[in-house]
Amino acid sequence: MNSASSRSRNLKAVGALSLAAATALLMTGCGQSSDSATGAATSEAAKVVPQQQTTTPSATAQLTQEQQERKEVLDATKVTFDDAATTATGEVAGSKLVDLDLEGVDDDDRSPSPTTTGSPSGSPSPTGSPSPTGTGSPSASPGADGPVWDAHVAEKDGTIHTVRINAVDGKVIEARVDTDQDADDKKQTADRLAQATQTPQQAAKVATEKKKGTVTSVSLEDKDDNDGDGVVWKVDVVGSDWKRTTFDVDAKNDTIVREETDED
Repeated sequence: MNSASSRSRNLKAVGALSLAAATALLMTGCGQSSDSATGAATSEAAKVVPQQQTTTPSATAQLTQEQQERKEVLDATKVTFDDAATTATGEVAGSKLVDLDLEGVDDDDRSPSPTTTGSPSGSPSPTGSPSPTGTGSPSASPGADGPVWDAHVAEKDGTIHTVRINAVDGKVIEARVDTDQDADDKKQTADRLAQATQTPQQAAKVATEKKKGTVTSVSLEDKDDNDGDGVVWKVDVVGSDWKRTTFDVDAKNDTIVREETDED
């Protein structure tokens, strides 16, 4: 009897231990499964949250109106300043470039050509868009035919010709003599060109070496009073930030005498 009772007690004890071990194993398994599910959910959430936090407005949305207008015109322009200058002077034998401007880029800030005070007709187009003959004020963005380079080239005696060039295909749209010049205008232009021993292409190179970007305007002008006598090539460069920097480059020695960046 004693032996039988002892075996019975031993079996019960073993059974209890087995049950406890099984229960502990089951609880551990459930905990790991729960932890795995929670970890997976956390990992998936982490993938989404950083993307939401790092989203920023597009670069275009941050541009000012002036910067957006420059971007629109330059994105459509295929003909460079150098090529337009070569085409313009090629239209008039023996001529030299006086100024070259990409229409639609900072038009309101540009000074008139060195010997003229406006369009040959004396009044701009009432709509503010280019007229078929090129005598009106250009719009702030490319027209139906795309952007246009507006050039003035001068003969040796100072007679100025206007040459307008399609800035997409490089074809000459119009070439004509400016009819509103008098003898003093021609003399002034001839004198400026005689003083300019450096070409507009050289001045543009100096400007773009200082600031990387696209040349949108070059004009030959007198130095400001506080800069002394002489002439400068005024060069506009639009950078990758679509801001415009204007350089005054001495037309005799290619020295930058003034630099100004338009933050708009």
